[in-house]
Amino acid sequence: MSGAEDLEAVSAVPAEEQLGHRMGITVTEYAPDRVVGTMPVAGNRQPYGLLHGGANAVLAEQLGSIAAALHAGADRVAVGLELSCTHHRAVTEGSVTGVATPLHRGRGTATFEIVITDENDKRTCSARLTCLLREKPPAS
Repeated sequence: MSGAEDLEAVSAVPAEEQLGHRMGITVTEYAPDRVVGTMPVAGNRQPYGLLHGGANAVLAEQLGSIAAALHAGADRVAVGLELSCTHHRAVTEGSVTGVATPLHRGRGTATFEIVITDENDKRTCSARLTCLLREKPPAS
């Protein structure tokens, strides 16, 4: 895929209505084998000043879901089935980058590893997302 319109094709709602948009996630690279995005720490902190673990989960699901949708193609939809996140180190400022790569791409499910790193390229979170791939319902 190579254009904003292609990325919008896997979305059912406008970007401004999506949680990733509200959290400042920017997708910088996307292809079936690799989806990359960034997210600022500011605005996504927990009360103690650290990047919120739930923010890591949102970034991971956003990138993994895009990768699964690209794999699914135009006739199917990717639906999140399971998300697992392990938080390795705290981040208090700057931004984080997530990279989603496939672990399994089948006809019925797709699983992606999402590695999240800080600005020093240190791993801060390891996530895994499995999506169910279903046929799109007929248009009404």
